[in-house]
Amino acid sequence: MSTASKMPVGREAVELKGWWKAYKYLILRRTSQAIFLLVFLIGPWFGLWLVKGTLAGSMTLGVLPLNDPFIALQSLVAGHIPETTALIGAVIVACTYALIGGRVYCSWVCPINPVTDAAPLAAYTARPAPKGGNPKRQTRIIAMFAVLAVSALSGTIAWELVNPITMVHRALVFGGGFAWAFVIGVFLFDLLLSRRGWCGHLCPVGAFYGQLGAKSVLRVTAVKRAACDDCMDCFAVCPEMQVITPALRGQDDDTPLILSPDCTNCGRCIDVCSVDVFEFTPSFRHTPPLRVVCARNPNLQNGPIKLPEQAMEL
Repeated sequence: MSTASKMPVGREAVELKGWWKAYKYLILRRTSQAIFLLVFLIGPWFGLWLVKGTLAGSMTLGVLPLNDPFIALQSLVAGHIPETTALIGAVIVACTYALIGGRVYCSWVCPINPVTDAAPLAAYTARPAPKGGNPKRQTRIIAMFAVLAVSALSGTIAWELVNPITMVHRALVFGGGFAWAFVIGVFLFDLLLSRRGWCGHLCPVGAFYGQLGAKSVLRVTAVKRAACDDCMDCFAVCPEMQVITPALRGQDDDTPLILSPDCTNCGRCIDVCSVDVFEFTPSFRHTPPLRVVCARNPNLQNGPIKLPEQAMEL
């Protein structure tokens, strides 16, 4: 519930901006995730092979290779040099996410994301995760290096043995009870043990993509942070709420850009903000919002107020 308006989270945004603007990025993300899933499934389901493969590695229209760079890295540390086509596909994907934000993969592509997003919603009607039960966020970084270490020691692409993303693809094509049991396990873990625990604290894929996009061009920016009314709705919906504070609560000379690699660029903070504090901007737009600050003229006691030259430009 919004601490300022006492309304349910996002309700004020719906009333002031309309339903579409209050849910736009959520709808676009779910559409994107469905499209990415369907383009891989219409081949085995209907014989229309636009894309062959999975998110781990694929060939689009027979000419465009796209490969998960995390899998390519595991292959390299395991001592297996991928074929040239696979390396080209990994470079294409890596460069794309390095530009738009590595964890865009998590919020706009990954089929597990809707499952983990559903857990906080279910917590309203079920027992919520206990406070203090979350693993440290650095755990996913440790998990990423552990995966690479196991790959190096075993000579295998270790994560693919338990990767829930690949398991979901295979289960949808071939069936498989264990895959769905794993997905349900992720949901229950987030619901009962750790709020957003899988994506936010454990998943090594998210950790890898976060580091990949650490210097990305596309950023969420608190361009109108002076207009913030402290409703806290953005914090309520953000899967990585710790990334908001430096941009939203910073001083005037602090950047309003959300610079943390943990940000998934999901856009939900943009959706639910009724005063439109946030928007997507390029990272080179770093000027903080200008605030008018009055200063008394030191040459005049109790004299007129003199504005700084920067404020006079307004």
